[in-house]
Amino acid sequence: MSRYQLHVNGRIHEIEAEPSTPLLQVLRDQLDLTGAKAGCGEGVCGACTVLVGGRAVRSCITPISEVKGRPVLTIEGLEKDGKLHPVQAAFLDTSAFQCGFCTPGMILEAVALLGRFPKPSEQKIREEMEGHICRCGTYPRIVEAVRLAAKGGRRG
Repeated sequence: MSRYQLHVNGRIHEIEAEPSTPLLQVLRDQLDLTGAKAGCGEGVCGACTVLVGGRAVRSCITPISEVKGRPVLTIEGLEKDGKLHPVQAAFLDTSAFQCGFCTPGMILEAVALLGRFPKPSEQKIREEMEGHICRCGTYPRIVEAVRLAAKGGRRG
């Protein structure tokens, strides 16, 4: 067992875990941050996506030992002062989700995407979001939400 100091959603947390413990397990079981979902457990579906140092990672396959010293952002830390992040607002405005299971991972992937490509083409959005599975099939609305967030607007 090792001690780690994690910087999650702007706060420092002291945790104990084996170096190989998945970040997802620490977030959910030790920090009670349940927005990242346990899906496939193999880094394929994207439901567990969080940002580490601004990059989207699959927390189910990211060992806690690889995270130390880098800030982690989960869906719970995205809104600020009661105001939704533009990507969150765009997902709401476009009804880009139904059951919501994949939504936190999709939103965080979109935040990372827009950080790298502020004005992505529709093709770029599709390419970058491709590794996320939405069982409800709302892919066209997800693309629309990312495009809306890139424009910085909200629907009326």
